[in-house]
Amino acid sequence: MEMPKRKMRIRALMIFLCFAVIIALLATRLVYLQVINGAELQKDAIEQQTRDSQVASKRGTIYDRNRKALAQSATVETITANPNEIQNAAKNNDNVSADKKVDIEAIAKNLSDILQLDYNETLEKLNQKTSHVYIKRKVEADVANQIRELNMTGIYLEEDAKRYYPYGSFASHIIGFTGFDNQGLGGIEMVYDSSLKGVPGRVVSLKNALDTDMPFQHEQHIDPENGTNVVLTIDEVIQHFAEKYLEQAAIENKVEKGGACIVMDIPTGEILAMATYPGFDLNEPFVLVDPEDQAAVDAITDPDEKLNKTNEVLQKQWRNKAVVDAYEPGSVFKAITASMALEEDVVKLDDAFFCSGSKQVGGRTIRCAKAGGHGALTFAGGVTNSCNPVFMEVGARVGYDNFKKYFKAFGFGEVTGFDLPGEAKGTFYADDAFNEVELATASFGQGPTVTPLQLVAAVGAVANDGKLMKPHLVKELVNDDGQTISTIEPTVVRQVISEQTSDTMCTLLESVVNEGSGQNAYVKGYRMAGKTGTSEKIPRGNGKYVSSFLGFAPANDPKVLCLVILDEATAGSYYGGQIAAPVVRNIMEDTLRYLEIEPQYTAEEAALLDVYVPSVKGLGLAEAKQKITDESLKYQIVGSGETVKDQMPKMGANLPANSTVILYTEDSQETTVTVPSVINMSVSSATRELADSRLNISLAGVGSSGKNTSRTYASKQEPAAGATVPIGTVVTVEFAYQSED
Repeated sequence: MEMPKRKMRIRALMIFLCFAVIIALLATRLVYLQVINGAELQKDAIEQQTRDSQVASKRGTIYDRNRKALAQSATVETITANPNEIQNAAKNNDNVSADKKVDIEAIAKNLSDILQLDYNETLEKLNQKTSHVYIKRKVEADVANQIRELNMTGIYLEEDAKRYYPYGSFASHIIGFTGFDNQGLGGIEMVYDSSLKGVPGRVVSLKNALDTDMPFQHEQHIDPENGTNVVLTIDEVIQHFAEKYLEQAAIENKVEKGGACIVMDIPTGEILAMATYPGFDLNEPFVLVDPEDQAAVDAITDPDEKLNKTNEVLQKQWRNKAVVDAYEPGSVFKAITASMALEEDVVKLDDAFFCSGSKQVGGRTIRCAKAGGHGALTFAGGVTNSCNPVFMEVGARVGYDNFKKYFKAFGFGEVTGFDLPGEAKGTFYADDAFNEVELATASFGQGPTVTPLQLVAAVGAVANDGKLMKPHLVKELVNDDGQTISTIEPTVVRQVISEQTSDTMCTLLESVVNEGSGQNAYVKGYRMAGKTGTSEKIPRGNGKYVSSFLGFAPANDPKVLCLVILDEATAGSYYGGQIAAPVVRNIMEDTLRYLEIEPQYTAEEAALLDVYVPSVKGLGLAEAKQKITDESLKYQIVGSGETVKDQMPKMGANLPANSTVILYTEDSQETTVTVPSVINMSVSSATRELADSRLNISLAGVGSSGKNTSRTYASKQEPAAGATVPIGTVVTVEFAYQSED
């Protein structure tokens, strides 16, 4: 009996141990599932049982300084599909009524037709083994509503946001653009992406084992947070001035490598305009704007090579020439060299120099831009006439160490810390390579390289009582209520030169516009100062030049500065004083008037101011004559009547004083004349030629200064020669100065 009992106890013990092991294993498994892997399993369960949809936040608006929207977001929708849900529903077609049957091919057809997609690609997406695929993003509301009305199984619409640029290519290199996920890919959009993008919201809903929505509604909404708005220092009006005139000049002069322009507020360092030509459409940033680039891409057949080429030309298209391209500044840099010399007191305004047309330096002959030289002249005359030999000697007086010291003090050789990416530092010689010849050429802007942005900041310091300001593009960040979150204050980097040196330089640079190589930048009524620049690109002798002009006004109280660069002009002239200075003139004239900066007319300018043509139609001859002469105008009578039937020019036209108004005293007496060509004539010759043709002249460009030198010539006229116009018509003639720098 003892034996069976013992066996039973052993058997019971074994069973107990087996159960104990099983329980231990189960407990271990539970601990693993609940404690060790619990969080991961909980996450998987939530993903399996819920649908988590993102709700796009509204990206912040980018404004100009006057709160005009330059980039803004609008609500659109993203179309998604749940292929698992669609396929499961299609498998159950036998168990539902005819009106509830699901046809995958029909869904693909509807989607592809409405959304203008490829049918086969759409069908392939719907047949994938997944619970989520994108059908199309950034769908406009009217199109999305067509999808919504069909109420197709497994098709969902999610709120999204789309970026709009209301001015197209306007300020394209400044603003930048966004990608499909609304992330910034360039310009301010990229630099301020973390502020602009906001925080996306979410919608969490339940789904069942068939991967379809629960028959009851259970959703959790987390509202998105809108992005912060960015206010730029750019003025939309001034930016339009810059882009318009830069584009005109680039086309007229057939530039091969584009152009750049910067307009800066001198006291604050705020950038009022920054343009690179050519621009690109921010709404379609991946579309190539250069036909030659597109042709080069189209000619490539290898897919990888084609992709690489496309990326290459897109990077070139998006390149901000004003910030990332370093170049030899040419004679514009003479404003910096002159400032160094005056500050170090190594030269006086009346110091005597002599320019024979070249100078021997370190065994090399370095020539002046003027063939035959300038002869005897003072330092002031050397600045006015942009004389290379004068500046080579001045550079030698400054010396190696001081030249390098001021080069760095003016901000060259280091980034300014500007708001946009990719800023270049420029280059300077290594100490062991900076010798006599290099010092001589560097003194007139050949050798070291700078960026347009650095040059604007440096010459801004010359004009701004010697204070170097940090150039900046963002003024403030604001919320949707317009309340300021943060403000970017003007920053003084350092005092580079004294106020006295600054005042002297303003006077010298004003003489460049009034009497020297920069006369084509003259603006009537505004004391313009500036400096021309023409730098030959490396390798020397290739006939390729960078043409530039930098001007600021008023010279006696500098407010606004403008730099224009034209890279490789091929239409004839390449001198900065001839092709870049007129662009600065046009931009500055419009800008100064827009900013309501009061003009200061000299006596000579006041005498040449246009006068308003009064209306004398219907008046007797005696009264009409008196009214015309009261406005400092002349008259010519056509016909034998006693009452003025018509007049030319009409009321409201502006004419220079002493112009002639034609008075018609009989009906149908108006006669016409053919406009003669006055191109290349002097002011006096053009005036006489048009007067002989019974036409009036309106002087533009340097001609409006009243100067009539042998180097001033008519460069443009409107109406053009050969046009038939009524007698007395005003012909606007633009005069230019034949600059050699």
